[in-house]
Amino acid sequence: MAKYDKSDIERRMQGAVESLKGDLAGLRTGRANTSLLDPVVVEVYGSMMPLNQVATVSAPEPRMLSVQVWDKSNVSAVEKGIAHANLGLNPMQDGQTLRIPMPDLTEERRKDLAKLAGKYAEGAKIAIRNVRRDGMEALKEDEKKKEISEDDRKRSEDEVQKLTDKYTAEADAAAEAKEKEIMTQ
Repeated sequence: MAKYDKSDIERRMQGAVESLKGDLAGLRTGRANTSLLDPVVVEVYGSMMPLNQVATVSAPEPRMLSVQVWDKSNVSAVEKGIAHANLGLNPMQDGQTLRIPMPDLTEERRKDLAKLAGKYAEGAKIAIRNVRRDGMEALKEDEKKKEISEDDRKRSEDEVQKLTDKYTAEADAAAEAKEKEIMTQ
């Protein structure tokens, strides 16, 4: 049985790019984005729960997030959870709703966020290269076992390299777009 599986390699590379896009969505720009509050956990009912399990997060305005808490008794716990999440956000209570204005970013903070976006992209590219290495090793192993010919191995290695180039370019483009968004807000 051949170890090399092109669809698996492509799926894993695509996963690395999707993971990068998720990480980049969590970076705070000057604009309100509901995914900004994804890492927030809140202590309610005696345990730690993700914010999205106790409230609805929405962005009614470009520079404002709204958190509608489902249970009135949890409003202060949610407010405390958001404040302690080190996101630089200050929620304001309005009944069962918390309003969170997006503060302006300083130039220094913008540069830090742009560097972080680059770091996330580098992590994704490393993951993509690791998948490429796994694919190349599987091809060499298949050739050693006489399951594929040397020509097939070389042709498949070219395919793996093309996939690597494609997904690396996607990761670079996503990071570049995020850096541009951060610096121009």
